[in-house]
Amino acid sequence: MATVELRFSAQPEHVRTARLVAAAVARRAGVEEAVLDEVRLAVGEACSRAVGLHRGNGLTAPVRVVLTEEEKVFSIEVGDEVPGPAGGSVDGVAGIDVVLDPDIEGEDEMGLAVISGLVDDVEVTSGESGGTIRMSWPVSGTSALP
Repeated sequence: MATVELRFSAQPEHVRTARLVAAAVARRAGVEEAVLDEVRLAVGEACSRAVGLHRGNGLTAPVRVVLTEEEKVFSIEVGDEVPGPAGGSVDGVAGIDVVLDPDIEGEDEMGLAVISGLVDDVEVTSGESGGTIRMSWPVSGTSALP
């Protein structure tokens, strides 16, 4: 299992870098070329959402992105430090209503709806230490990662 971890200050200009790193690592992990745009867009949405939550809550902690290659799956976790309800319930996750009910509109919450449309395997969790959006894609062939 190979893992790359990226941490960046909650500034919008750093989201582009996170997208580029995610696409490069996904390519090396064996994610299909046709899916790389979806990876880029999903990571951009997740990171933009985390940046917005950090800035909106006055947090100075970095946004966390963990890219993991396993045997047949490439996953990306984007984490924020905004405390939510304990126990990992998604009911208290900001924006989860948009994913569960597409008729609800909200500028900040639309990122989760976009992510759920781009990624088949997505999990949103929240706890006392912050929230995480975990996305995964199948890999094909052999990896170029050590």
